[in-house]
Amino acid sequence: MEKILYPSILSANFCNLEKDLKELKDNKIKKIHIDVMDGNFVPNITFGAGQISCLRKISDLYFDCHLMVDEPIRFIDDFVKSGVDSLTVHVEACKHIHRTLEYIKTKNIDCGVALNPGTSIKDIENILDLVDKILIMTVNPGFGGQKFIYSMVDKIKDLQELIYKKGLKNKQIQVDGGINLDTINEVYDIGIRDIVVGSYIFLNKDISNNISRLIDKIR
Repeated sequence: MEKILYPSILSANFCNLEKDLKELKDNKIKKIHIDVMDGNFVPNITFGAGQISCLRKISDLYFDCHLMVDEPIRFIDDFVKSGVDSLTVHVEACKHIHRTLEYIKTKNIDCGVALNPGTSIKDIENILDLVDKILIMTVNPGFGGQKFIYSMVDKIKDLQELIYKKGLKNKQIQVDGGINLDTINEVYDIGIRDIVVGSYIFLNKDISNNISRLIDKIR
């Protein structure tokens, strides 16, 4: 069950990330979600490639990097060099989304596209063949601790149907935003097995127990 949880370190202890990463690994977490924000596409600033390079030196976890930045194609080389295993970019942030995704694919890492709550799945219909995963934001991006937007459940179902109709295999749907004990089954029960959890996992610095509670909830 731990393999479906992607802790977002946006909510981790920035003064001692090494400790939190170790505790995640001790709890059998295999992958972490790294939110990169530029203060422009979203109203916040977080990690850059330099900080991720430092984290890579102390961790062998899978780095799932979510670029919430304008025109991310400008930074792809830097983040690949930093040691990420996956790059996800927002369709809303790219003038040429097809070109951006194609470029990520040349780097031999996993490639994803993200959709804000107000963005239709029709906007990615013609590029689904290029991506390994589609990230559905279940909050508006930019800050942790927001409330889950329940209408996104229908959006996820529509995306699942579109993927099926197109005959596409191995397309992973990832969900990010507002996931906690009250909401995790909203997405787990419709088949999502790639769930980003931020604030809840790091709540009260009780990482181990919070992970156990989430796993028990979906068992």
